[in-house]
Amino acid sequence: MGYTKTAILMAAMTALFMAVGYALGGGAGLLIALVVAVGMNGYSYWNSDKAVLRMHSAQECNSQVHPDLERMVHALADGADMPRPRVYVINEDQPNAFATGRNPENAAVAATTGLLRRMSNEEVAAVMAHELAHIRNYDTLIMTITATFAGAISMLANFAMFFSAGRNRGNIIVTLLVMILAPMAAAVVQMAISRSREYEADRVGAAICGNPLWLASALEKIQGFASRIDYDRAEQNPQTAHMFIINPLHVHKRDKLFSTHPNTENRISALVKLAEEQGKSMERGRANPWG
Repeated sequence: MGYTKTAILMAAMTALFMAVGYALGGGAGLLIALVVAVGMNGYSYWNSDKAVLRMHSAQECNSQVHPDLERMVHALADGADMPRPRVYVINEDQPNAFATGRNPENAAVAATTGLLRRMSNEEVAAVMAHELAHIRNYDTLIMTITATFAGAISMLANFAMFFSAGRNRGNIIVTLLVMILAPMAAAVVQMAISRSREYEADRVGAAICGNPLWLASALEKIQGFASRIDYDRAEQNPQTAHMFIINPLHVHKRDKLFSTHPNTENRISALVKLAEEQGKSMERGRANPWG
């Protein structure tokens, strides 16, 4: 199912990209957009994890670099019967985390140092379990492809006036509409995919860590810190914002136009309801391999 959803998304974003190319450059623009889209699909599939990790200057964990985080993530993956992902840390004060990679066998999770400092062990485990859920659901590839195409479509729209040089007034109007609507269409696709996947990752992540309330507590804290603490690298790469467990953007209020995450209070309420159904409390569960 994961590969099917990814193929459909690739086709949809490629079609949108080609439509923008045709609107801007006619047949030649369509052909150029097709060639670029094929290259982008290939690059996104094989190099998505490396590109995003570089954007955020992530450092891989080992015996000297946050070995406890690596052990925790590997224990969670083992308990969920999943391949062990590579584990990274990002030197940022804002608590946050994301996952990336083309499939569960080639995946990575990354947490900020702010998350490790400001959360309890149970809350960190719940956040990492949420990211493992994205990997299990093949969300990581989907998220990266949407980020790549959304950024490319916006870039293409920025060059719209160049393509419109020498055209008549009607074509210029079309170009202006493309400049406005194309990035909006890409953002809407990005937003819809991102919002729907978060609830499912919360549910699966709660099962992986063993207690929905740990994740609910982590989400509440991260939301509070993210609204006050700058995350400069995320502000410089806003197309990756939807990959994080909580939207990291706030300095320029980009999150107000097209929110890539569902309301945090609604996510917390869903987790509290799930915990009530399971009879869970904030106490440590029996399966707690990191405590």
